[in-house]
Amino acid sequence: MAQDAVVLTVPGPHGDREVRISSPGRVIFPQDGITKLDLANYLVAVGDAFVRANGDRPVSLQRFPEGIEGEQFFSKNPPRGTPGYVRAVPVVYPSARSHPQLVIDEPAAAVWAAQMNTVVFHPWPSRAEDSDNPDQLRIDLDPQPGTGFAEAVPAALELRNVLQEAGLTAFIKTSGNRGLHVFAPVAPEREFLDVRHAVIAAARELERRMPEQVTTAWWKEERGERIFVDFNQANRDRTMAGAYSPRALAHAPVSAPITWDELEHVSPEQFTVLTMPERLRTVGDPWESLGDEPGRIDDLLGWWERDLADGLGELPFPPDYPKMPGEPPRVQPSRAKKA
Repeated sequence: MAQDAVVLTVPGPHGDREVRISSPGRVIFPQDGITKLDLANYLVAVGDAFVRANGDRPVSLQRFPEGIEGEQFFSKNPPRGTPGYVRAVPVVYPSARSHPQLVIDEPAAAVWAAQMNTVVFHPWPSRAEDSDNPDQLRIDLDPQPGTGFAEAVPAALELRNVLQEAGLTAFIKTSGNRGLHVFAPVAPEREFLDVRHAVIAAARELERRMPEQVTTAWWKEERGERIFVDFNQANRDRTMAGAYSPRALAHAPVSAPITWDELEHVSPEQFTVLTMPERLRTVGDPWESLGDEPGRIDDLLGWWERDLADGLGELPFPPDYPKMPGEPPRVQPSRAKKA
C-alpha cells in the first residue's frame, strides 16, 4: 500500500536522487526472506560497479511482480512513468524492426528498475550510441547434464589461452548459476555477425583442444556430458545476466566478476545479494579495468576464414531468427533420422 512505501536516497554522478520503493516488504527471494527493499538496497550498495559493468548499454529487464516463484516477463521499452533520468535508445532487432530500449546510466536507474520488480538485468554487448557494433566479445560456458561448475573451470582457463593467442584479454565472471561467462573487450568496429563468427572460431579452437570436455553442438542431444560453448549468445538481441546482476534462484545469487587467480578456489554459491556488497568493499571490483584496453577480432576472423576453407561452415542460429545465409538446416538430429 502507498503508506508502506520507502524513499531511498541514491547517490550518483548527478547528485543524490530519491527513489520511491512501494511494497518494500514484498519477499522476492523466499529462501532467505530477501525483500524488494533489500534488493533495492543491494543495488545502492553495488551501484558504482554495477553501472560501470552494465551502464550505457541497451538493457532488458527481467521482472517478477510476485517474487521469483511467480510469473515473470521481459521489459525492453520504457514503461509509462519512467523517470526522466532513465533514457532509452533505438535499437534494431533481428526482425529488422527498431524500438527504443532502456539504458541505465546511474545507480538510481537500477534502483528504479528494482521498484519495477526487476530481478535480472540483461545488458547488450554494445554501447547505447553504437548498438550495432559490439564492444564486448562474450562467451557463455554452459555445463550440460552430468557436468557442473567444476568442469567449466578448466574450459575457461584454456579459453583464456585461446583468446590471448588471438590478441585478446579475457575477463571472467560466474553466471550466477552453474556456468561461467568469459568477456573480452574489443574495439566497436565490427557488427554482430562478425563478432559471432569470431566467437565460433574461438569455440572451435577450444573444442579441438578439449574434445572430451567441450562441445559446440547446437542440438542438446549431441552435446553429451560436456561444456557447451554457446556461440549464439553473441547474436543481436541475445543477452546474458550482467555483472553484479541478481539471478532468479532461491539463494539470491549474483553474476560475480572474479579474478583468474580466484577461479579454481571459488564456488558460485558464495556470491549473493547478501555477500557481494562486503566483497566489493574488501576485495574491490575485478572488472574495473575491463574496458581500458580493447582488442580486435581480426585474428579470430582469420581463424574463421581458415575453418571455412577447411569445410567448417556456418552454425545454426536460434529458431526465432530469420533464416541466415549459409545456415545448416534447422532439423534436430533425431527428427532428421525419423524423416
